[in-house]
Amino acid sequence: MLAFPMFASAENLATHPADSLVIRFANRTRLVIYAPNKAAIQALSSYDLNKIVREMGMKLDSVPDGKTAISKDGGQFLKDTVLVVTKKKDGVTIVINNTEDTLRNGSKQTDKQDRDYQNAKRRKNDRNRSSFDYGLSIGLNNFIQQSSSPAYPEDSYDLRPIGSRYVALSMGAMPTIIRGKYASLKLYYGVEVAWNNFMFEGNNIAEKTPTGVAFPDAGRDLQKSKLTVATIGIPVVPRVTFYNSDGRKICHLGVGGYVNYRLDSYRKIKEANGSKDRRHSDYYLNNYRYGLMAHLGLRSLDFFVKYDLSPLFQTDKGPDVGTLTFGIGF
Repeated sequence: MLAFPMFASAENLATHPADSLVIRFANRTRLVIYAPNKAAIQALSSYDLNKIVREMGMKLDSVPDGKTAISKDGGQFLKDTVLVVTKKKDGVTIVINNTEDTLRNGSKQTDKQDRDYQNAKRRKNDRNRSSFDYGLSIGLNNFIQQSSSPAYPEDSYDLRPIGSRYVALSMGAMPTIIRGKYASLKLYYGVEVAWNNFMFEGNNIAEKTPTGVAFPDAGRDLQKSKLTVATIGIPVVPRVTFYNSDGRKICHLGVGGYVNYRLDSYRKIKEANGSKDRRHSDYYLNNYRYGLMAHLGLRSLDFFVKYDLSPLFQTDKGPDVGTLTFGIGF
């Protein structure tokens, strides 16, 4: 049982009825117990006040400036008492059930409150997350014509829409810069390794010549012909994340940029009989690429669009095209 240092004073007798117990602590905190008579106060020896105070402290340490109400829902405050804590906007309500009530209803309610508490804690951690995590992005590529040239007719390097795929593996962080109740400003940055696959329509192939890249017709039927560019890059995207009243994420929007460096490039041909030919070369591709990117996040999905501001090929060594990439990240 709790052992409290206590005394009666003129103030206590004047402000409290005779059937009440006033306990003063050293930190000027008071515990007032009202009872219908003195016998009820004497019956406090049947109550486990240690448990009540201990569990209240454990449950309320995360509620800043919240009001707390304790109500009796059947049973007594006995040593087998179980506290059911309900967190609300204006504070915390603690309902005290006896063992029989708890066995029927209390355990389920307590489990639900614990789950809600843990979910809220996870959501708070998510809002403050800044540790590195990993991602996978898949999408499609397309050329954006900047200017035309008689040396590079557009039909010689037309792309298959579905075959020109984009794949990227990323590792990044997203620290919170400004945090509010319904929105927060974060900064996503990281490292990304990506593969842009440009699959040509028809039987055209990529070839490196002394004067530039060329896309001649192979003169035979091909299953597929593509040019693949592997890069490593650094994306930096400021992002605004929105939350509902419960702290759950609704969506996020972000606009930023990226810089990529070419690691490798090759052409790959698959013949009609299934045989394959792969040849590595720079194909007069620019080693550095940079551009703009945008994110739209819904729950755990992240839609993205990337647009190269730099040309894909070196000046006068290939068609004047940029790259548009869009897809979804996980």
